[in-house]
Amino acid sequence: MTDLFIWAHRGASARAPENTLAAFRMALEDGADGLELDVHLTRDGVPVVIHDGTVDRTTEGTGQVRELNWQEISGLDAGTWFDQAFAGEAIPALVEVFQWNAGRLDLNVEIKESSAGRAVLEIWRRFPANRLVVSSFDHDLLKALHRLEPELPLGFLVDTGDWQPAVERAVACRARCFNPRQDLVDRPMVETCNSLGLAVYPWTVDGPVGLERLQELGVDGVFCNDPGRARRLLARAGD
Repeated sequence: MTDLFIWAHRGASARAPENTLAAFRMALEDGADGLELDVHLTRDGVPVVIHDGTVDRTTEGTGQVRELNWQEISGLDAGTWFDQAFAGEAIPALVEVFQWNAGRLDLNVEIKESSAGRAVLEIWRRFPANRLVVSSFDHDLLKALHRLEPELPLGFLVDTGDWQPAVERAVACRARCFNPRQDLVDRPMVETCNSLGLAVYPWTVDGPVGLERLQELGVDGVFCNDPGRARRLLARAGD
């Protein structure tokens, strides 16, 4: 059981502060195949890598990301909340991640709000060496991005049991992958997606039981918080 594609969910977020360059570097060291990260847009139009719509949970600051400018956000400490060893770790701009990555790992950029869509598209065009998938729960946004750039690889996120309409939307947009919540995955879903050319990447999977079940169902990969541990589990299962 060794051939699953491992997406590091917000980087190696079990071992480093999520959505930081420290977590991304650790994911690379731990053998991840790709990085999953989240993007919001600042007040002055800079796409920044953070999951929440506010900076409150993962920094010492407060406020909505969309109401803060890049200078304000870039000065926040996004590491101490996780562990003092990461004090001073910053919220990165998306362009910094593209520059650092330089094609080493695949990138799955989840757009958290539609206002960031065009900015993400422009950065992708500037850094073609990076292998990118743009994902979102906002399927209307993905449809709009497909119209702007038909070759942009897309991933359709799903957290509802009524997955068939989402598959149809994904196929219409020539999406690359279908990303369901792990407990929603069953054999009909996987077989349908595979027959239509969609890779299936469930989220978020960290335990051996989940990894084994999903591989038996035929998924192509998983999102996990500890890619190193996932690699070890898969290697042991394959012995």
